[in-house]
Amino acid sequence: MSRIFITTFILLFALCLSGFAQTNYELKLELVDSLNQPVEDAQVIVMPDSILRTTNRRGEVRIQLPEGQHSISVFHLQFEKYIQNFSVSQDLTLQVPLTYKTELLQDVSVTDRIYKDDITTIHVNAKDVYNLPSATGDFSKVLSTLPGVSSNNELSSAYSVRGGNYDENLIYVNGVKIYRPQIVSAGRQEGLGFINIDLVDQVDFSAGAWEAAYGDKLSSVLNVYYKEPTRHEATINLSLLGGSIYLGGINDKKDLSYTISARHKNTKYLLGTLETQGQYLPKFTDVQSFITKKFGDRTKLSLLISTAINNYETIPERQQTDFGNLQASYRLSIAFDGRELLDYNTNQAALILSHQFSDRFQSTLSLSGVLSSERENYEIEAGYLLCDVNTNIGSNRFNECVNVLGVGTNYSYGRNRLDAQIIAVEQKNEVKIGEHLLQFGVNWDHEMIEDRLDEYELIDSVDYVTVTEVLDSEAELSSDKVGGFVQLVIGNPGSTHQLNMGVRASYWTYSEQFILSPRLQYAYRFGLSDRNTIRVSTGHYAQHPFYRELRDRTGTINPNVKAQQSVHALLAWDRQLMIWGRSFVLSSEGYYKYLWDVNPYDVENVKIRYFASNQATAYAYGFDFRINGEFIEGTESWFSLGILKTEENLHTGNGYVRRPTDQRLNLGIFFQDHIPNDPSVKVSLNMQFGSGLPFGPPGDDDNRSVYSGDHYTRVDVGFSKSFTFQSQQIWLPRSLWIGAEVLNLLGTDNALTYTWVKDVNNNNFAVPNALSARFLNLRLIAKF
Repeated sequence: MSRIFITTFILLFALCLSGFAQTNYELKLELVDSLNQPVEDAQVIVMPDSILRTTNRRGEVRIQLPEGQHSISVFHLQFEKYIQNFSVSQDLTLQVPLTYKTELLQDVSVTDRIYKDDITTIHVNAKDVYNLPSATGDFSKVLSTLPGVSSNNELSSAYSVRGGNYDENLIYVNGVKIYRPQIVSAGRQEGLGFINIDLVDQVDFSAGAWEAAYGDKLSSVLNVYYKEPTRHEATINLSLLGGSIYLGGINDKKDLSYTISARHKNTKYLLGTLETQGQYLPKFTDVQSFITKKFGDRTKLSLLISTAINNYETIPERQQTDFGNLQASYRLSIAFDGRELLDYNTNQAALILSHQFSDRFQSTLSLSGVLSSERENYEIEAGYLLCDVNTNIGSNRFNECVNVLGVGTNYSYGRNRLDAQIIAVEQKNEVKIGEHLLQFGVNWDHEMIEDRLDEYELIDSVDYVTVTEVLDSEAELSSDKVGGFVQLVIGNPGSTHQLNMGVRASYWTYSEQFILSPRLQYAYRFGLSDRNTIRVSTGHYAQHPFYRELRDRTGTINPNVKAQQSVHALLAWDRQLMIWGRSFVLSSEGYYKYLWDVNPYDVENVKIRYFASNQATAYAYGFDFRINGEFIEGTESWFSLGILKTEENLHTGNGYVRRPTDQRLNLGIFFQDHIPNDPSVKVSLNMQFGSGLPFGPPGDDDNRSVYSGDHYTRVDVGFSKSFTFQSQQIWLPRSLWIGAEVLNLLGTDNALTYTWVKDVNNNNFAVPNALSARFLNLRLIAKF
């Protein structure tokens, strides 16, 4: 037996020696480009050995291989894929020439504008933000990552810019002004934002001091252009929170293009993460279409249609909120009875006729209309209990109520409706004079508003019934707003010096107020390859009231409200940088705004309640910084930082106090990454941080901004994998995108509003109302 064992051992030992004795040879690869320069960070895969290596700074990689047949595959983002078979029988050196990737671009025909590049504009690539992770999938969420823009509610499409409120932002789609619902009171009630990312081609955004061509608002301009497809295409976008279907195409004559998209949003599962538990039944649907017909080479007629049906119903049941600290911990428990039933239906349409009389003269005429019907019906009774919470870990009553501080009932009732009909006509012209551009135009808006407001609220606490709010009013308003502008652009966007000087005039028949607004922008480009740009902008900006700004906090209409007015001043420096061999842009802006005839307001969630008076003056100043570029090769990202201070004086003896939108620090990050040399596996990060907003007890104007709320921190991250197919079948997708999003990754309890509760000693407690919690969303996008 021992002899068999010894013989077996000797044979095995001999086989091992022969294996170790097998000869390996060194393969040296040298990767170079068309200029014979080394290619760094290329991925090299050797088969059938399954060896993966990355080239060094000299473009080299060394691999030990056994004798025999092998193949290499080389991958790099900037170069075409390279495959080669070879045989190894000795040490081998191979030089691999790589070919840069090239893409044949289609001819571009510009018929809408001779040229246009507003000095204060930020350009956003719609493709970069298509897969942006967010709670609602709304396009406006990318704006909150830009400098100077604040959005502290992931359930809302509203945003604030440099201390202004949600009603101070202009939104255009292909030159048509967009209407926003007026009586929405909470972000969770909002439907889909108007901008449909499936249709977007180009996005321009200005946070202040913009040119005279844009209308009468105080804070910002968002200018979106819907695309005109050059081939047949389709997209299906599905997620746990809704989805969309998009179709686009062009006819055989290439003179008729169309896009149509239907979207549906159902945030039921997301709203289930709120502190208020109950039945949420949101149903938000809209359909949009943009159709363009060309008549020859110089005339084009476009049709924009949108209809939105937004229904929101909730039956709240209970809520429990813990707040305070380890020394003083409190709990508010609420039981509800009743429901909210809200309907917001909006229809918008526009015809846009554009004609190019010559290579130097172009004219555009647009006719648009809005028909909106908004209804709010709610009746909710809430019984609450406020108590102290035991924070002693060693106690057998740990985390239990130990002392009742207050018991009461809150009753809210509302029957509100608003019907709006708006007709707008605008005519714009562009005349090229040498290397300069003259622009001028006129506009007319006819507004018809019918409003019925019926709300009241009462509190039954410690045997006392207190009526906290009564609103009962009915109003009809019909008015006209007429405006016009003229501006001269000296120098083109590539010139060393570029000057835009213009003036805008406006008149509102209701207030009989005429306003003249001169504006000036200047840009100076210098340095090597004009990598530095200094921008200076200033101007007068005014905002005639819309209907809601005439209604005070008691529901009474004040017909004497005038336009709010301001002066903007901006100084900016843009610097193009070369980092890691790629181009980056660092933008720094300092601004100051002085405002007079200010109509003060309070913000409750997303509802703005105006004082309906021009009693205040205000100011805002700050600094905005942004750096954007390809931090990861092949993907654009950016980091934004905003520093702001805005205060107002109501002239009631309290001097200047913080405005409701005074967010001193704001940080926004949009970052994309992917696996090296495999951009099909990607991660996207959307992060926001905002310092606390001011707030105060209700009904106390002297102390309305004495407290500072909690910071707002929001991190949404998405992971995705995309697949590309070569199938020629029309019903099979060209690409498939599968993603998973973790919304509110850090699980932060962000508070937007505060519920004020009194205890038995008449002390007020500000109870925070938290927004949505952490949520996992799955998405699938198929493109045809």
